Amino acid sequence: MFRPLHAIVLAAALAAPVLAHAQSADLVLCDRLAADPTDPDKPADVKGVPEIAPADVATAIKYCAVAAKSSRRAMYELGRAYAANRQTAEAMSAWRRAADKGSTSAMVELGVLYGNGTGVARDEAQARKLFERAAQAGNARGVSNLAALGGGGAAADPARARELLARSAETNAEAQYQLGLMLAEGKGGAQDDAGARALFEKAAAQNHPGALERMGAFAQAGRGGPKDSDAAKAYYERAAALGDEDAKKALERARCPYVIKDKRGNAVTNLCF
Repeated sequence: MFRPLHAIVLAAALAAPVLAHAQSADLVLCDRLAADPTDPDKPADVKGVPEIAPADVATAIKYCAVAAKSSRRAMYELGRAYAANRQTAEAMSAWRRAADKGSTSAMVELGVLYGNGTGVARDEAQARKLFERAAQAGNARGVSNLAALGGGGAAADPARARELLARSAETNAEAQYQLGLMLAEGKGGAQDDAGARALFEKAAAQNHPGALERMGAFAQAGRGGPKDSDAAKAYYERAAALGDEDAKKALERARCPYVIKDKRGNAVTNLCF
């Protein structure tokens, strides 16, 4: 007999072992459907989803709205669910409340909206202020977004961005990934392929899609460590399964490595095997 998704998820949540930090079923469900893998507030035992599945949006809104009454993480996740449902005003409201309670991820999302002028008048100064608050609290996305703005601010200097990322890179996968990118590109200091690979490997162990893709690229090229085609493929496959587009393209290139060109040297098709 067909059972709706929310019923299946609810049954699973209720059947799950009781966590040491007791949580309501609503928060468990909210986390399962709408948790952000990069959110520093997210418990280690919660996997998170890069994008909320369209079929799960309504259920996520329902349970996150209840859980948000007592959890800033759920309030942030409620904002994610509203954003996935293209309810920008509601998403902003939820993120404002979460940010007021100290959610650095909500600060970042609000900063993105102000920076892009989505649902609100474009205000780079306000975006910078929000990214700055998140960065000072160690949020990796806050650091990288602040650095991307340039033109001032604590992390506009790449060296300062490295310093801020290093604060949370011991345990935070997103910080490990972002710091790895800076080391790989030589931003804010010396280029360090071995150091970058070590950071990507730490983040990949936590199923960070971007880090898995980078580990595939580094293993494929023998960058910062041994060259290993089999390992590269395995990393790419894991990243692709999590939705990473660069990993999908890398796998396609490996499957179709030969390019057929016309007389002018223009690519016509690829030879696959």
